[in-house]
Amino acid sequence: MNNKGQIEQSFIIDKLTDSILNTISGDSFQTEVSRITSVDLKTIIKKNGWNFDWKSEFKDIQKEVYKLTIVNNSNIIQGALSITIEEDHVYMNLLESSPFNIGKNKLYEGVSGNLVAFACKVSFQKGLDGFVAFTSKTNLIKHYEESLGAFHFKNQRMIIETEASKKLVKRYFKS
Repeated sequence: MNNKGQIEQSFIIDKLTDSILNTISGDSFQTEVSRITSVDLKTIIKKNGWNFDWKSEFKDIQKEVYKLTIVNNSNIIQGALSITIEEDHVYMNLLESSPFNIGKNKLYEGVSGNLVAFACKVSFQKGLDGFVAFTSKTNLIKHYEESLGAFHFKNQRMIIETEASKKLVKRYFKS
């Protein structure tokens, strides 16, 4: 956490694809993003290897909490995202890949990119011109600049502006 109580994001953008890729077979799977339910909260817990308290995110009425799943397989959560709709941007509070999608032995690539693109899409839908902000761990600022086209605004704040946001949305959401 930084001094404002915001969690420093440390997700890795491993691949920007229009789906998620199985690292073993190379197969591509279409994804969908939907609201996390109270039933989902029973599986995305620290005991199962998750790092964040998704139940408290879910209970916070100012936050919208989503899950990324493979189409026709909504029971297995590939990643989770918590956002807040601010006056002029979408703020990504938390983004986390499922424990089995982290590290060198991860099962799927592309989870984080999918979720960031979704936040960008929400920003456009809410009339916020694609602006998305988040707080980065210091050592990942350059990674987010290069992989997402985000820019380092101040301290550890990162912003994805309209053009970079459009590129992400176009890549992930063809329609």
